[in-house]
Amino acid sequence: MLYIDEPGYEDDKEKCFRREMEEAYDLLKPLCDKTLGRIKMLNKLLKSVLDQDTAPVVVCDMDDIIVYMNPSAIERYHKDLTGKSIKGCHPSSANEMIEKVLVWFGESKDNNIIYTYRNNEENKDVYMVALRDDDGSLIGYYEKHEYRNRETVGLYQPKK
Repeated sequence: MLYIDEPGYEDDKEKCFRREMEEAYDLLKPLCDKTLGRIKMLNKLLKSVLDQDTAPVVVCDMDDIIVYMNPSAIERYHKDLTGKSIKGCHPSSANEMIEKVLVWFGESKDNNIIYTYRNNEENKDVYMVALRDDDGSLIGYYEKHEYRNRETVGLYQPKK
């Protein structure tokens, strides 16, 4: 096999190119495997954070499709709505507010969380939170519930 800068290259371009690609693959594969492993671990860690939250978390993409519901959300809404439009779960007035919030999120990279609802019966506040890419562009959003009840379990005592 010949390299691009070797004599005779012009006579055997395809073989030279194939060999160089194979060598590049051999060099990059371990790095790619390591990076993919880190990405998979990060995904597991982030999913675990959401799954352990006792408050419902519903994550949507920019097409208003639910891409993830944590177990608390599935329990609260009595079903897994992943893959469905969030707009099918809300009245039209709420959908209008979602649209307004998304416009507001889009106006500035600093517009990232907004208070949307107070449920006195459950003593909780509900927020919409922007999800952004590394460059700050909006890639989705999620609904965050914060319960205001004082914790009844003692410090460092497991719940029963």
